[in-house]
Amino acid sequence: MAANQVIKVAAIGGSLRKASFNRGLIRSAIELCNESIEFEGLQIEHVDISPLPLLNTDLEVNGTYPPTIDSFRRKILGADSILFASPEYNYSLSAPLKNAIDWASRPPNVWADKPAAIVSAGGGFGGGRSQYHLRQIGVFLDLHFINKPELFIQAFQPPRKFDDEGNLIDPETKEKLKQVLLSLQAFTLKLQNKI
Repeated sequence: MAANQVIKVAAIGGSLRKASFNRGLIRSAIELCNESIEFEGLQIEHVDISPLPLLNTDLEVNGTYPPTIDSFRRKILGADSILFASPEYNYSLSAPLKNAIDWASRPPNVWADKPAAIVSAGGGFGGGRSQYHLRQIGVFLDLHFINKPELFIQAFQPPRKFDDEGNLIDPETKEKLKQVLLSLQAFTLKLQNKI
């Protein structure tokens, strides 16, 4: 990749909890990009969804949005690709993540034609059902998800994957996350017709 070519990734965590494993995945993705020459030109920004109010179209006035929503939408619009870190709640994605998705899909839909990847951590299936549901939503939004590799982290199975602050500490899982990021980087370039 050319040195002046930058891919901006908006990373969105579906959990609002500070020590969330899924927020930890985003922190780890940012660290991986900052530490490795393989990711030169890949910039990941964590886009916090906690300030967003619940979707209420009464807040839209003459095609404009309140500053918090407008700022969020601009960050998504300005991104070249999206990284979702999605916990699984009741066999689906979290309410805060769905709310953020809905705000950014209001006309004009700022998700459209963006490459995306999903990672998840949790119990049981490791958040897999949230990923499958998010992929279904992405069809309507015109998001283009990478298919492989998939990353579903069974956070409570040995070896320990996260520390008490939700930071990813397992080297094998970090390597899998790295492979997801490399795939997202390549797919983004492919869709931008730059490789």
